[in-house]
Amino acid sequence: MRLIIRGGKKLQGPVKVMGYKNAALPLLASTLLLKGETKFQNIPRLTDVMSLLEILQSMGAKVEWLGEHELKIDTREVDPKHLDKKKMKRLRGSILLLGPMLSRFKKIVVPEPGGCAIGNRPIDEHLQVLQALGAKVETDDEGCLFLHATKLTGNYVIQRFSVTGTENLVMAAALAQGRTSIRLAAAEPHVQELCRFLNKAGAKIKGVGTHELEIDGVEKLHAPRSWTVMPDYIEIGTFAVAAALTRGELEISPVVPEYLDAILSKLGSLGVKYQITDKTLKVQGVGRMDAFQLQTNIYPGFPTDLQAPFGLLATQCHGTSLIHDPLFESRLGYINELIKMGANAVIADPHRVVITGPTPLRGTEIRSLDLRSGATMVLAGLIAEGETVIHDAEVVYRGYEALDGRLNALGAEILKQENEL
Repeated sequence: MRLIIRGGKKLQGPVKVMGYKNAALPLLASTLLLKGETKFQNIPRLTDVMSLLEILQSMGAKVEWLGEHELKIDTREVDPKHLDKKKMKRLRGSILLLGPMLSRFKKIVVPEPGGCAIGNRPIDEHLQVLQALGAKVETDDEGCLFLHATKLTGNYVIQRFSVTGTENLVMAAALAQGRTSIRLAAAEPHVQELCRFLNKAGAKIKGVGTHELEIDGVEKLHAPRSWTVMPDYIEIGTFAVAAALTRGELEISPVVPEYLDAILSKLGSLGVKYQITDKTLKVQGVGRMDAFQLQTNIYPGFPTDLQAPFGLLATQCHGTSLIHDPLFESRLGYINELIKMGANAVIADPHRVVITGPTPLRGTEIRSLDLRSGATMVLAGLIAEGETVIHDAEVVYRGYEALDGRLNALGAEILKQENEL
């Protein structure tokens, strides 16, 4: 897929924020633990979400779309023997099935999941936390994982702030025997959302929103009648950057203000104007933005998923900015694409980049290297002079629903072209 963008358009108008993919995936995976059917509201129509639903359906889950973003799911008749291993291997998010599948079936055979090319993301963390609850893990030469446990037993587990690792551990511990104490747990908003959902289903999880969780295992969980997926705070940050870049004015809603502190603090330090209420964020671009220093960190620090959009923003700021992302060693590849467009940037090492601005960007042919850098290339095209052609753009739709159409509604000029057969 290609996106062809004519730059120089100012974005203005209201933006409806979609449900958060990184919240939807663990919520859908956790339905394997539930008795009954659950209705989810605000499910984003994203390729990653659809892929996970297909994997669940391959095992026998019943999925019915009740509306554009509302679905009903029932996993009572799931059989892991029918798992579509090829689809699971292609989707990094399918790693979230390990905890609930092991908890429910006690013996599973799965491939090692794939995902975005943003650096080494080993699954050792996931296997270690499951082993801490009593699982035994074996592998074969083809990359298949064999996990089995006669029962899962609560334990004292030290995490390493791994988001999906924490989510897998929480799901496995919810029905484990005894108490699980998690230290150095991830506390990102979507981890909190999973814990609250499971608590509504009957789990006993304390410490939600902190880095210390206490989970007392229960015998069974009942499906909540309905659950609304939280708005995507990474999408909120992306549109806020779009407003700043194009010197436009966007009204973004719905929002959860307490999840946006690090993002809004950084925008404010650049000079970008914003107003926030309990439901809406208004962002107004300004004539001059100042250079900044940014380091991504675990929540409530600045999210790594917004590092690339802010790297682009740095190209339009006065002075020299330093960006440090210690989490993934291949997340600065997008800088080379921006340099093709005229950015003045130097990659100091796999985790740091120095960017001097402001520099005008010019349209050219570039590539989407991963989900977040792909969205960043779209934003770069919005401010570039002339025409920008983005190749491999399908990766963007793993995390941003109908991004081209929504930006066009705000004043952008983007044409989407599917690959010819």
